[in-house]
Amino acid sequence: MTGPNHSIVLTGGPGGGKTSVIEALAEAGFRTAPESGRAVIRQEMARGGSALPWGDRAAFAVAMAALDEAAHDAAQVAAQTTGGVTIFDRGLPDVIGYLALCGLPVPDNLQRTARRLRYHGEVFLAPFWPDIYTGDAERRQDAREAAETARVMRLTYEGLGYAVTDLPLAPVAARVRFLRERLGL
Repeated sequence: MTGPNHSIVLTGGPGGGKTSVIEALAEAGFRTAPESGRAVIRQEMARGGSALPWGDRAAFAVAMAALDEAAHDAAQVAAQTTGGVTIFDRGLPDVIGYLALCGLPVPDNLQRTARRLRYHGEVFLAPFWPDIYTGDAERRQDAREAAETARVMRLTYEGLGYAVTDLPLAPVAARVRFLRERLGL
């Protein structure tokens, strides 16, 4: 795969199991890109910053977008130099979905960047799965918010022209098999 086809996104609401799938794919030898939101939260908490989803949400979105753009660029370079795919734990359009969830405006430059930096045309969504949902220090959304996040991410990616396919509500190994078969990996 070359071009945007080598950049595969897993999205969804918090607690849907996507990070577990990403970790399993990394263990299987696939190149992965971590979720920017968690990285920003950890960085901001370590430095006492306010660019947090429970603080300055707009600054949090800007920080996530910067990391997502850098990860996309790194995946482009990796595909050109070593080939293969990169599997993303969320992509730049997730920032647009986040802003929508918060009722914040989406800056025009973010919309333009999301239309320019493309991923594989089929995006995989981990739907809200109440049986596995749990919160943690970085995931403070309740179940209702998690389900709404998954819904908004679907609408956001579809609005940007992506086909969205749900991951099955199944154990991690079955989800990995599903992805590999679907993508021919």
